Amino acid sequence: MPTRRDAIKSVGISSLLLGARSASAAESAAPKPVTWSPGIEGQRKADIGDGRFLNPILAGDHPDPTILKDGADYYMTFSSFNAYPGLVIWHSQDLVNWRPITAALTRNIGSVWAPDLCKQKGRYYLYIPTKKTVAPGSKTTSWVIWADDIRGPWSDPIDLNLPRHIDPGHAVGEDGSRWLFLSGGDRVRLSDDGLATVGEPQHVYDAWRYPEGWEVESFSPEGPKVVKHGEYFYLILAVGGTAGPPTGHMVIAARSRSINGPWENHPRNPLVRTTRAEEKWWSRGHASLVEGPGGDWWGVYHGYENGFWTLGRQTLLAPVTWTADGWLEFGGGDLSQPISKPRGGKAGVHGMALSDDFSTDKYGLQWQFFNPSPGELDRILRKDRVLHLKASGTTPSDSSPLLFVAPDQDYEITCEIEIDPQSRGGLLLFYDDRLYCGVGVNADRFTTYQYGKEHGGAPNLHGSRVFVRLRNRQHIVSIHTSTDGKAWSRYPRGMEVSGYHHNVRGGFLALKPGLFAAGKGEVRFRNFRYQAFG
Repeated sequence: MPTRRDAIKSVGISSLLLGARSASAAESAAPKPVTWSPGIEGQRKADIGDGRFLNPILAGDHPDPTILKDGADYYMTFSSFNAYPGLVIWHSQDLVNWRPITAALTRNIGSVWAPDLCKQKGRYYLYIPTKKTVAPGSKTTSWVIWADDIRGPWSDPIDLNLPRHIDPGHAVGEDGSRWLFLSGGDRVRLSDDGLATVGEPQHVYDAWRYPEGWEVESFSPEGPKVVKHGEYFYLILAVGGTAGPPTGHMVIAARSRSINGPWENHPRNPLVRTTRAEEKWWSRGHASLVEGPGGDWWGVYHGYENGFWTLGRQTLLAPVTWTADGWLEFGGGDLSQPISKPRGGKAGVHGMALSDDFSTDKYGLQWQFFNPSPGELDRILRKDRVLHLKASGTTPSDSSPLLFVAPDQDYEITCEIEIDPQSRGGLLLFYDDRLYCGVGVNADRFTTYQYGKEHGGAPNLHGSRVFVRLRNRQHIVSIHTSTDGKAWSRYPRGMEVSGYHHNVRGGFLALKPGLFAAGKGEVRFRNFRYQAFG
């Protein structure tokens, strides 16, 4: 006969089971977090497919976006720093799905910072600030290039002789005059053809200042963009520094009825700012405004992904509304959640395959040399689905490796590598010439690269033709090698690369996968493969 203890035990077990079932039901009823759609090779794709998108619209290193509406078409480009060909121009008809169409800058004129893309009287212009590098002919100034077709050819750069400013933003006044607004609240007049400056820069605007207690990198008023809407000119800027503390960068605005001022600061500045380190996107700022295909308004700006400084600043899209008092407001919150897509756009294919069998020319659209010397292109020969890369320098530091932008948190690259007797080639994750990691191989030995230096190695038991796979998962890098691309051996050294970024090294760059060839002779690369992991 059941005892009182048995009854209590039975009730307790039943309650426990009921609680488990209730918890299970609650878990199954809880909405699953929305994530990116898998694109080509598993790459992150913003367009979810249900009328919404999830930022970033361009993943990976696409900082300082400048955007142009040209009829039903949109064009966007970004700071390209030491990567050449530089200033890759992307095309879209819905502001969410983007494809690269050309690289506008082919000659190394220095480290390219925040450019401005515009169209005036049927001609396209790119205004380009640069910092001097070791490349011959590079200098700290701003330049202009132009084209009658967005796909080029683009002109050779013309020096505008602006050595003390960055971030030129093109504007046209109410009288048709042309101007460049510059960092620090300055501006300079342009000639009517937009190809020369007239006079000296003048200070015209004192930027809004944030409260003293905010955690920022520096004041740094920069990235000025001017847009005309209704009866006002609106001046959009960034302050607070572009990296450093996650809460530093921000977007502010001012307005004037004339291109000549006076400029009135937005009463609700800042319009965009990361306020907590727990947010998805850090250091959000440097915005450009654009009218959407359906007549609504949007802003593009950049931000660092929480926990992934290594990917560089990525391009974000947020809705913009015009308020009854004649100001603008940014929506989307911290951009961690899906947003309804712009109205009326036409979606297209997003991105491009990063795998390369070297049957077509992807130089410029994907592959870019790091800080190349004149004639660097002569090192490349594509023939019979093989990339022949002439060796240069002695290490990855001075070999000007071929790199591309990685859009994903987790990915791997694989390639078959064939080495001449006096050459060394391999796969890298490359920040700059002093900070990189990866592996190189010659006929006898593998060489490990870590922290931008050689760190031992291992015997090459595969011969002069070897398959190498480099995997980066949550900043943990592992390497495998193979004789036939089927049976793989783990390389004896692993790495952690979460610190390979600007706040450690400087330079505002990103950790990019790539190929290198050093020594004498050449290195041949076959069947390069990229694969992202969700």
